[in-house]
Amino acid sequence: MRFRRAGDLMTSDAVRAGPATPVADVARVLAEHGIGGVPVVDDDDKVLGVVTRSDLTRRGGGRGLSGRPGTTGTTAGELMSVPAVTVRAVDSVALTGRTMAARDVGRLPVVDEEARIVGIITRRDLLRVFVRPDSDLRDEILDEVVVRALWLDPAPLTVSVVDGVVTLRGRLGCAADVSVAAGMTSRVAGVVAVVNELTGPVGALGLPDELRRR
Repeated sequence: MRFRRAGDLMTSDAVRAGPATPVADVARVLAEHGIGGVPVVDDDDKVLGVVTRSDLTRRGGGRGLSGRPGTTGTTAGELMSVPAVTVRAVDSVALTGRTMAARDVGRLPVVDEEARIVGIITRRDLLRVFVRPDSDLRDEILDEVVVRALWLDPAPLTVSVVDGVVTLRGRLGCAADVSVAAGMTSRVAGVVAVVNELTGPVGALGLPDELRRR
């Protein structure tokens, strides 16, 4: 499904700093972009640590949210918090959200399989998964569930979405697909509930099941 992994939601052009970047430049970047922290990367784009506003506060002689004493570091490499908390581009949205909550951070560097930075994901990015227009949900269900996953012709089916509640109507050629379609639809990010009014194939006598039982 779309929007199921961190790499689908991240911002690719992540603002970053090098270990030799002066603290003053880091502070300016945070202010200009209105962000709470920047990843510090080496020449191979591997994440070494993160410099946050709290780290800058500690440098000023105060104490950051972690309670650690101030530091006199003058570069990002001297000031950064290590190890950096990151997520992989292939990590699920659910895992990404749990990591943010557990670490009490609002943004995380996203890395590839070789630990190189490929983007940044924020809490706001995660909210996009759950706050989506009904039309987007309907398009995804038809394309990803009905056509790509179940290999079904969407023409005989009706998919309606109102405030995230999906109603499925129509007759499927395979009885097993009725529950599978509903289950897969319920797992589409942003779906609140599924009303399953799908029915199975016609009975052995060529009549719909409900008529054949009369």
